[in-house]
Amino acid sequence: MSGALRRIGERPAAFLAPAALVLGVVTLFPIVYVLWLSVQHYSLIGDAPAFAGVGNFARLFADARFWNALGNTVYFTLVSVALEVVIGLAFALLLARPFVGRAPMRAVVLLPWAIPTVVAARMWEWMYNGDFGVINYLAGADTNWLGNPYWAIHAAIAMDVWKATPFVALLLLAGRLSIPAELYQAARLDGAGAWRLFRHITWPLLRPLLLIVLIFRTIDAFRVFDAIYVLTGGGPANTTETLSIYAYKVLFQTLEFGYGSALAVAVFVCIAAITAAYVWLLRGSAR
Repeated sequence: MSGALRRIGERPAAFLAPAALVLGVVTLFPIVYVLWLSVQHYSLIGDAPAFAGVGNFARLFADARFWNALGNTVYFTLVSVALEVVIGLAFALLLARPFVGRAPMRAVVLLPWAIPTVVAARMWEWMYNGDFGVINYLAGADTNWLGNPYWAIHAAIAMDVWKATPFVALLLLAGRLSIPAELYQAARLDGAGAWRLFRHITWPLLRPLLLIVLIFRTIDAFRVFDAIYVLTGGGPANTTETLSIYAYKVLFQTLEFGYGSALAVAVFVCIAAITAAYVWLLRGSAR
């Protein structure tokens, strides 16, 4: 038995094969199937499936609703990720400093991230309610946060920032604590102030980690679905409809599997392009 195990140990592929098989079944097969559907005219309430070629993608480029969803997705991603990085970095720098109650404060900051997204979105939906919501009560206003085309997307951004900022702060805090204290001590002896410490020590050493954080958060924000779906369902008048929500509606409400799969492929291509850009920046910063 020991000899058989030794022979298997000499072949790492034998250990990786089960995991690779499961990964292929649950990941690779759906991807290939979606790619196949994206070039088909396939609807459960229409005619029989037929090969469409690039017809679904041509329809995509001519679809005003697709471009509206893409614009909403890009705007949501840019604003939310920018706010999360700025606020998360500020929290990380504050939590890295010694003060009384620092350990419990780190735990409190992580609470929003620990709450499931659907639960958090429902909670914020009640807070935004125009009749009994706490936000209107505290502000002394009568704003229809989720029913106004301008405020709805920003209300969703505020909820996402509240939910995801602790994740950013946690990673950046770990990076900040990994910087040797001797560097700051030596810089202070040379007369460096807080701004120079941040500019010449903290920022350069945190930048590679910051790019990794940006990769995670940008991908997550670009494919946002549950938060906005619970808050607004893509309304009012599709002003908060993202690409993921639009693809969901086409796939599971109109049952156009072909065109819905083309939308899913478009989301995948956008995320792949964003990831490639960040990886290129990360390699550049590592040189």
